[in-house]
Amino acid sequence: MQPGSHGRAGRKYIFVGPTLHRGLAAKLTFDLDDFVLLPPAKRGDVQRLLGSGATPGVVAVVDGYFHLHNLAIGHAELRMAIAAGWQVWGLSSMGAIRAAEMRDLGMRGFGAVYRCYADDPRFRDDEVALLHQPDPPYRTFSEPLVHIRAWLDAMVAAGDLAADRRGEILATLMPMWFGDRTHDVLRACVGDSAAKWVDRLEDFQLKSRDLAD
Repeated sequence: MQPGSHGRAGRKYIFVGPTLHRGLAAKLTFDLDDFVLLPPAKRGDVQRLLGSGATPGVVAVVDGYFHLHNLAIGHAELRMAIAAGWQVWGLSSMGAIRAAEMRDLGMRGFGAVYRCYADDPRFRDDEVALLHQPDPPYRTFSEPLVHIRAWLDAMVAAGDLAADRRGEILATLMPMWFGDRTHDVLRACVGDSAAKWVDRLEDFQLKSRDLAD
């Protein structure tokens, strides 16, 4: 992800958390030092950035909070940033959701996860959700459903999982609270014959891949 590479004079800010901290730093195709790193976005964070007097530049939303004690980043504050001359990007996680919702309002989207939301209005918000520690390194305790879909598709393509079984597994996982979609649960779902694939979940980190690119 290289937003603003031919853009504005202001600084570049990125709201990011677990998507960056899953063994990704060495794989980035851009210089992270070019960005001011901020924690996952919550309601009011972009508005506070605008109120800080910062020169309009680039703001990229990757991760964001949306439950418990933090309201999700608001559409109004993102529209305020765009109106004030900021280049606003969204990708990978909460950013992909907002970018798809606001693609006709000046927010820019990027990556495979963004395309899921932009192309399929039925794609659910909790597809990108995961349970993680609130502070760096944002240790994760569950797996986003968008990753699990790609993982199951690969197993079907390899002949290690029947297509109808894939559908059954998704039907089991989708009603779950996102924090319950753990690796132990996935191991139980696929059974012993495909349990080896659980160790390969790192290969299907679509959210992190979008950020790296």
